[in-house]
Amino acid sequence: MALSKQDIKSIVMPVAMIVGAVLCRPLAHVETATHHMLTPLLIAAMLFITFCRIEIRDMRLSIIHLWMLLIQFVGSIAVYYIVTPLLGDIVGQGAMICVLAPIAMAAVVIGGMLGANVTTMVTYSLLCNLVTAIVAPFILHAFGNGTCTFMGIIGRVAPTLIAPFVIAQILRFVWRRGAEWVASRSSFSFYLWLISLVLVMGRTTAFIIDTEADIAVEIELAVVALILCLLQFRVGHSLGRALGDVAAGGQSVGQKNTILAIWLTLNFLDPIASIAPTAYIVWQNFVNSYQIYRFNHNKKR
Repeated sequence: MALSKQDIKSIVMPVAMIVGAVLCRPLAHVETATHHMLTPLLIAAMLFITFCRIEIRDMRLSIIHLWMLLIQFVGSIAVYYIVTPLLGDIVGQGAMICVLAPIAMAAVVIGGMLGANVTTMVTYSLLCNLVTAIVAPFILHAFGNGTCTFMGIIGRVAPTLIAPFVIAQILRFVWRRGAEWVASRSSFSFYLWLISLVLVMGRTTAFIIDTEADIAVEIELAVVALILCLLQFRVGHSLGRALGDVAAGGQSVGQKNTILAIWLTLNFLDPIASIAPTAYIVWQNFVNSYQIYRFNHNKKR
């Protein structure tokens, strides 16, 4: 029986993760040779395609955005105080950053594949990353080394998130037909995302292998990340269902900007805690693979 295009898409995601893990050393060298710019460029390109579909006048703040921000910031502090007495400060920091991290850049693309309202997600993505840049320094000051700043975080997210949005809107204004042509190639975003997934998995695997930490702590961080990943997707789904957009809620709450989370942890928390957001990369992509499989299977039925 021949596989459909949707079935192939569901299969190639875990395959991309396996390829990235197996080729971790060569991929890590590629990332180093490109000064770690290749993955951000791929994500920026994929977001540019998606943003060409967005009309600024259609972007609206809604109650779902406020609830998701509340879950992110209050939840990050709550899990720290829940996990730390049980498993120690390092695991508590890892748990905190898995919740504190803003929505992933790729979440908008995956949400679009799952039928989410892309405009709602773009609005939240911009809002979430901006608010995170304002609020996260206060939280990291309290629980980390106190050197995190607003400009430091904005400097990490602006080139990948804000720049593609601005360029896409300028293109829509000066050459609308060109923007619509780019938007019509939205399926290309999926393949850009696959390439970035291979690269991220390569870096993730190499990082885990090279990290010198107690194996028990590494396992605890990975398990906590798994629990929080599943919990946040579930909370997001429940919130989205109550407010009329399950896919948008799940992706916005569950899929995290783990690259930013790892950077924040390495610079402002205990570096060993970065194993948690590193493991989160694996878990959230398994969840995404399953969701896309289920969505395509239900659509065929």
